[in-house]
Amino acid sequence: MPAPVSASPLSVSQLVNTLKNLIETSLPLVWVEGEISNLARPASGHLYFTLKDAGAQVRCAMFRPRAGLLRMRPQDGMQVLLRARITLYEARGDLQLVVEHMEDAGLGALQRAFELLKQRLATEGLFDAAHKRALPTLPRCIGIITSPSGAAVQDVLHVLARRFPLIPLRIYASSVQGALATQELIEALRQANYEQYCDVLLLVRGGGSLEDLQAFNDEALARAIRASRIPVISGVGHETDFSIADFVADARAPTPSAAAALAVPDAANMREQIAQLATRLQRHMRSHLEGRTIHLDNLERQLKAQHPRQRLRRMDERLHMLTARLGRAQARLDMLRTQRIETLQQRLLNRHPAQKVRLLDAQLQSLRERMHFCSQQSLRTQQAQLHQLGARLHLLSPLATLERGYALLEQDDGRLITHGAALHPGQRIQARLVDAIVHCAVQQVEPVTDPTADKKKGQKALF
Repeated sequence: MPAPVSASPLSVSQLVNTLKNLIETSLPLVWVEGEISNLARPASGHLYFTLKDAGAQVRCAMFRPRAGLLRMRPQDGMQVLLRARITLYEARGDLQLVVEHMEDAGLGALQRAFELLKQRLATEGLFDAAHKRALPTLPRCIGIITSPSGAAVQDVLHVLARRFPLIPLRIYASSVQGALATQELIEALRQANYEQYCDVLLLVRGGGSLEDLQAFNDEALARAIRASRIPVISGVGHETDFSIADFVADARAPTPSAAAALAVPDAANMREQIAQLATRLQRHMRSHLEGRTIHLDNLERQLKAQHPRQRLRRMDERLHMLTARLGRAQARLDMLRTQRIETLQQRLLNRHPAQKVRLLDAQLQSLRERMHFCSQQSLRTQQAQLHQLGARLHLLSPLATLERGYALLEQDDGRLITHGAALHPGQRIQARLVDAIVHCAVQQVEPVTDPTADKKKGQKALF
């Protein structure tokens, strides 16, 4: 069913913008192959050209950031492979490709073939580390598979002569570029494996383009390397170049010279290591001999120590030592026996009746002395207490009061008169002084309201 027509017309800009957004959002990056024409290089650094084939053409733009990364120089008539985004150039409404990557179409095909072969062989396991053989530490002979007239063989020979000139070399000549190169490389590998002269093979050539290295990207050569019974070191191209031979070989070196250095040790380093090992061996042997000498001396001393004369001497010394110990033990036993006898005698004397009587008599005498002392002490204490009580009694005695000028009034029958109510005029009383008794008669009794009045006045009133 056709889409409904817009009620209001669109402007040209709206239409072009709509188409541009639709194309850019719905179409991904595309790979396009074609021929360059109308190439323009303005001062801005951008590239503008037309990509065409026999039936169509499309305008293309490659802006300066991407153009500056190109490893090739585009020219009119060149067949190229582009990776680009599809868009519309709004000013003219033209379909346009914005190019992000460009490569030679022939090189792109080779690279894709390389990647496909690499992936397939990796899936089969030809690159697995488990299949790679260990390189010999010091090969008896080194085989070199390369072109005998190339610069790579000279680099390899120079490195081998500098690092370890004593190892024999065998060159298996082969072309390293061209239609026959792959088959010749395979034949050289088979010849080396048939002869079995060499312990390691160097598969080397100098740098070049992808087409130049194509012989080393062949599947048949890769399988021949894997089938080799001799370890293979691949040193093809420069450090940034990789080939199928590099991945399937037992070791990969970035350059032919590096492959030669990987195949043999450095003689100078080996001499230094040998010197170090010799020093360590001498030091170890010297230490071992010193240890064995010390062990031999110990055995000799042990043998001398086990001689019968030495054993008799040691036994005689032990006998003297035991005799001396026996004498000391006997003397100590006699001393202990004497001390024990003296202790028992003393205990016997302590338990004799006479000794017991003397002990009891001494205890009795001590008790008597203690009793006399205690009685005297008790008597003195009681006398002191008696003196204190007498003094206190004297203080409380009426006689002491009389000595201070007081007198006791008594009735005729000797009863004390303490209150004036017991007296009446004409009554006969007597006053006891400290040294005499005075007989008196009461003339008048006057009561006193203040008990604390002058005592002399009261006494005078009583007489």
